[in-house]
Amino acid sequence: MQKSLRAYSEVLRLVRRLPPETRPYYSKYARENFVNYRELDDSTSLSELLNRAYVHSIWVLKKYSVDQSAAERLKQICFG
Repeated sequence: MQKSLRAYSEVLRLVRRLPPETRPYYSKYARENFVNYRELDDSTSLSELLNRAYVHSIWVLKKYSVDQSAAERLKQICFG
């Protein structure tokens, strides 16, 4: 649970780097996804979901031309 909360807070930090008009959408999207899977207790599934969160975050950063190195902390949380 602690790892997923850290990942969620880091995703929200990354959302702040996006253009202002896109922030509400992506912060809501992140919240909905983390809330939907909060009861997950299988460590394998959690690892897969954290991997997906990282990959999707990189995709969004790329889409808005934000430096992908901003996601380094998220990468360490998800894979570290």
